[in-house]
Amino acid sequence: MDQLKGLASKVGGGSGEQKPAAGGEQKDYVDKGLEAGEKKFGVNAPAGVNEKITDQGREMLEKQTG
Repeated sequence: MDQLKGLASKVGGGSGEQKPAAGGEQKDYVDKGLEAGEKKFGVNAPAGVNEKITDQGREMLEKQTG
């Protein structure tokens, strides 16, 4: 994962992370995907719950992939 971030920073000139939104929160593709799924199925979970869900999923993925 660190190799991908390093490559992204070389190609994109940035750190590989998205800039914080106006409200100070940081949304990446996983957060946006979860919100899109909620919107499609009519679920309305609080932002804090969504953040915990996506963080846990990301940690599980990183454990599996290294």
